[in-house]
Amino acid sequence: MKSVFVQWIFLLICAVAISCKNDEPAPDSGAKNISLTDLKLDGRAFSYTYSGTSINPEMVFTFSEPIDHTSAQSAFVLVDAVGNAALNVTFSHGDSTLTVRAVAPLKYLTSYSFQVSSSLASTTGKKLDSDVLVKIVTTYNPADKFPRISDNELLDLVQKQTLKYFYDFAHPVSGMARERNTAGNTVTSGGSGFGIMALIVGMERNFISRSDGINQANKMVTFLEKADRFHGVWSHWIDGNTGKVIPFSTKDNGGDLVETSFLIQGLITFRQYLQPTDTVGNNLINRINKLWNEVEWDWYRKNNENVLYWHWSPNYNWEMNFPMYGYFEEQITYFLAASSPTHSIPKMVYSNGYGKNGSIVKNATYYGIRLPLESPSPLFWVHYSYLGLNPHFSDEYANYWEQNVNATLINRAYCIANPKKYVGYGESCWGLTSSDNQSGYNAHSPSNDLGVITPTAALSSFPYTPNESMQALKFFYYTLGDKLWGQYGFYDSFNLTTAWTASSTLAIDQGPIIVMIENHRSKLLWNLFMSAPEVQQGMTKLNFTSN
Repeated sequence: MKSVFVQWIFLLICAVAISCKNDEPAPDSGAKNISLTDLKLDGRAFSYTYSGTSINPEMVFTFSEPIDHTSAQSAFVLVDAVGNAALNVTFSHGDSTLTVRAVAPLKYLTSYSFQVSSSLASTTGKKLDSDVLVKIVTTYNPADKFPRISDNELLDLVQKQTLKYFYDFAHPVSGMARERNTAGNTVTSGGSGFGIMALIVGMERNFISRSDGINQANKMVTFLEKADRFHGVWSHWIDGNTGKVIPFSTKDNGGDLVETSFLIQGLITFRQYLQPTDTVGNNLINRINKLWNEVEWDWYRKNNENVLYWHWSPNYNWEMNFPMYGYFEEQITYFLAASSPTHSIPKMVYSNGYGKNGSIVKNATYYGIRLPLESPSPLFWVHYSYLGLNPHFSDEYANYWEQNVNATLINRAYCIANPKKYVGYGESCWGLTSSDNQSGYNAHSPSNDLGVITPTAALSSFPYTPNESMQALKFFYYTLGDKLWGQYGFYDSFNLTTAWTASSTLAIDQGPIIVMIENHRSKLLWNLFMSAPEVQQGMTKLNFTSN
């Protein structure tokens, strides 16, 4: 009995031992992955996007375990749009830290994709837990791209080259300005008004002959006489062949009062430039007067409301529903409506609509600079209305010279402060305004900053900030000229953070560059527009006082 009991106890102990053994964790089979624990590029902290990097970047990867040398040679790949860059990999810290450098310098202002493949293995055969993808955007080349010339020669060059957009690239049938360089037959009323003023600069500076400039203007006036109008008001976009409206949007297929005001500003300025010999055989002065007098500014009050409406359509009437209250680019619209000899508005419409009965005034301070009206804006607000209307005046709301100078300085100060840390922003690279960007078109401003600098912002501000604008011009031309300078002057915009440059040129951005540089140099367009009797009457009617 005793031997049987002993045998039974022995079997029980063995069973328990086997059961306990089965509950123990299995030995490490090597299946656990390795991981990336740190990454630095030129000493900058771990990130999956590095912008503004040098063309000789040093990337330092730290992994959780020592890395196998052979696997590392194929696991690291650096590629741009053209192909792969050869890499050099060195090991340190017991082979767990790898330093990766390109064998040859990278290209300036180029986007690269850096991949560490999950095929990367440790010395014990473990694999990286997943691919690592890092985007690298290199900085711009700081070297001059063009020979240095005098400041006056540079201004001449910019005006002459940009004029080609409105003369060489003008629509062949209408003579009007195409909306953009890819617009085909779509011409723009407001941009053509800027272009008419640019023709004056071209004639005065002998970029084109006087007879050629007059003929071009005559072609445009002939077209405008036949083009669709809506109570005397042109549409934003027009077919350059037929003169028929091209809808700007579904319901915006009628009159555009703001774009028309830009066009009329240009026509009045051109009329004041004409000499009797210029009008032989074309009767240009009287024909411009007829177009100007036929604009029914008062119709756009929508049944005599004390505000102007931007749009009217014969199909949709007032459904666009944009009453123009407050300060933006439309002061010239209210001014010309008040100045009209035939369809004028009373001052109360200006006061209630544009001035919002005084609530337009804010007097807020930004970067230590006082801004009389509203908040920091896209800079075209201080350009479009003031291509002809000399901003050395005050009304009951503001001194407009102060408003425009300070708005420009605030825009620049914001770019220098660069709160979003975009690449390139600074004293030489500034200017936020509406323009193209890599996703479409947007109203860039300090409150809507997408990293996009638009040359027209700083260059059309020459009258307000001559030294600061010249600093920006030199950066755009000498430093970025290989990317930014084209057939019709500067391309529309750029983003150094993403290495993107627009391929577009837009009439509404190119025109103010020529005109406002000229107002800085000679006040030519200001003097012409302000010499018009109707303009002086409008100044009196609205109680504008010259500064």
